[in-house]
Amino acid sequence: MLTTAGLAVIDTLSGGREATPAELATETEYSQNHIYEVLDALLEAGLLTETRGSKNRRIVQVTDHPVIESYRNLRSKLGHVEWTEILAPATLRVCWYLDEPRRVAAIADRLNITRQGVHNALSPLKNRAMLSPSGPEYALTDDLSPLLTFAREVVTHEHRSRVREIAPSATVEWCDPKRALVRVQTSEDTTALKSAAAWRITGLARFQEYGLQFFLAGEPAFWYAPDEDLTPSEVVCHTLVLDSGSRRVSYSMLLIEKLDIDQDTLTEAATWYDLETAVAAMYRPLRGEFEVADDLPVFLPSESEFTALKEQYGVS
Repeated sequence: MLTTAGLAVIDTLSGGREATPAELATETEYSQNHIYEVLDALLEAGLLTETRGSKNRRIVQVTDHPVIESYRNLRSKLGHVEWTEILAPATLRVCWYLDEPRRVAAIADRLNITRQGVHNALSPLKNRAMLSPSGPEYALTDDLSPLLTFAREVVTHEHRSRVREIAPSATVEWCDPKRALVRVQTSEDTTALKSAAAWRITGLARFQEYGLQFFLAGEPAFWYAPDEDLTPSEVVCHTLVLDSGSRRVSYSMLLIEKLDIDQDTLTEAATWYDLETAVAAMYRPLRGEFEVADDLPVFLPSESEFTALKEQYGVS
């Protein structure tokens, strides 16, 4: 995660200027030794570039990385705010969940921290009237969408950097501050992630664990969520996030039928992926309601198609 010192450096350089470590230490009030560590981390992350000046002095400036561009946009839209005083790493993580009103308890559960931890992270935003309380729920005010974009770019970058240390071809398909769903493009990267701690195969390739073996075109997807179980409901959601075409929808329905996945349980997982309406639509034919409607969010199989699919894979 982008540190407070790292943000201070980016803030200082975000106007496009160049600076030496000594200049940055003076302006940010961090020690020069710490600034060297921060610069090395930002250079490795691709957020800075470095040249050498006279007497071999290091000179750095920001790149056009999405994290940098989103921060520049945040400053241009809301330049009156001292963001370096507000955006600690914990606050950035909590901001991820403030696109809509959410309860503190729900955010704490997703981040696996205490409710007091969430309140502490929200405190700088509350003190500056940046939250729109609705009962016991909190969200960012409407004019703070650039902050949400910046928080999400930072989190996505963190996951992308983590997985590409192991699998250089990986792309992040979905993430939140604690979890990531990725694809890889090569068999070498698949092998690397299979043996990596905290990474597990998910999506359609995971169905074989439940007795459903399908032909896969391409490499499997992987899920990063340390210390969490990968549930069938999550596997269904990942399958639909990766591909919501008619075939994947039918296969997902087949898994729901085979494992008798409770609708409420799957809907609870689906809320984090914006799949609630898709899940509700999928359960209609599972209850025997095969009427076709034009406004459904996913393409559902006909009764004869789904019956044939169940017979093919031995799902009663």
